[in-house]
Amino acid sequence: MRVQGAVSRGNGAFGSGPQRWYQLHDLDRLAWELAAEQKAASAVVVGGSVRHRERWVTELGAAGRLSEDAADGPVTGATWFDLASLTKPVTAMAAARLARAGVLTLNAPLGELLPEVRATASAEVPLEWLLAHRAGLEAHRQLYRDLLRGAFGSRQGVLIEAASARRSDATASTAAGFEPIYSDLGYLLAGEAIACAAGKELDAVLDEQVLAPLGAAIGSARQLRARDAGFERCVAATEVVPWRGGALRGVVHDENAWSWSGEGTSGHAGLFGNIEGVLAVGQAVVDALHGRLSAFLTKEELWALAKPRPAGTLRAGFDGKSEHGSSSGARFGQSTIGHLGFTGTSLWCDVEREMVGVLLTNRVHPTRENDAIRKARPFAYDRIGQWAERHRAGR
Repeated sequence: MRVQGAVSRGNGAFGSGPQRWYQLHDLDRLAWELAAEQKAASAVVVGGSVRHRERWVTELGAAGRLSEDAADGPVTGATWFDLASLTKPVTAMAAARLARAGVLTLNAPLGELLPEVRATASAEVPLEWLLAHRAGLEAHRQLYRDLLRGAFGSRQGVLIEAASARRSDATASTAAGFEPIYSDLGYLLAGEAIACAAGKELDAVLDEQVLAPLGAAIGSARQLRARDAGFERCVAATEVVPWRGGALRGVVHDENAWSWSGEGTSGHAGLFGNIEGVLAVGQAVVDALHGRLSAFLTKEELWALAKPRPAGTLRAGFDGKSEHGSSSGARFGQSTIGHLGFTGTSLWCDVEREMVGVLLTNRVHPTRENDAIRKARPFAYDRIGQWAERHRAGR
């Protein structure tokens, strides 16, 4: 059975609108296996989309409960998840859109966009290097540590520390930047630079430039709470963190993002979304790279982010498919790009074969020590790939 519509936020300026179709049965079994048999998380939603006869065909599956509390509600296709680092592709696409509008350029030095860091090692680093994890920065620092003693760090102090966190091995750069190291610090800085250039809070910029145009059901906690008073009752819980008051729900899991942007969004984390919203982003990526979404981003504009780069699989806003052991499994091909989120979320887009897979879980609930997601991800994407192949073949 196919039903049209479902739980979408509504059509954006560049959304697929009535050409989307939904099948609501096969992937339910996959979601149940991930939640009940593999114990990947208490809450699991999976989605697959494939281009067939000039439209996107989508299937959804959901299983589990919003938390380990037996009294909590069941997971559905409308459940919100903390997307964690799936925020990064949205941040990078917002930068590309602002570049198109002439608000900034991807080669603008960080110090030009953020005057506070002009005296740091990263002052001359181009925005694009930050987006591509090639700014020579350390991966992570506890920028939230003042909160552990009940104090607040200064905005300028946090920016200076992040921009000064040059790795000791980052001594020489090429035209492509320094040796790549995945860095949340780089994205926190990039997000703030984008917000300053646009003259708005980052969550407002991401919504205006990317999410609203695509009709994607994604936003910061404060945006979604403002749109729906019942938001918190429909969010999958994340980690139990005693110093933050217990189980986190409707607040960002990432400590640096929580410290920096509260209920807003940082460049590296802070967005919440449902399965429809993340699929909409994935479909837009594929459509744009096939030249079908030029009003949003042309193929060339998105390729500037998604193109392969030297020394690894990291691109600007995306990751590529690793040669061995990819979390996207074996059925998503070498043209696949996407991203993972620490909370248990992921998006993979096989550009050449025009298929998108999304796995949303709360694998950090009640503790981040649960690593069953490592096995669950390739298993899930292989099944999504099988579904896409069957549908394309008419079976």
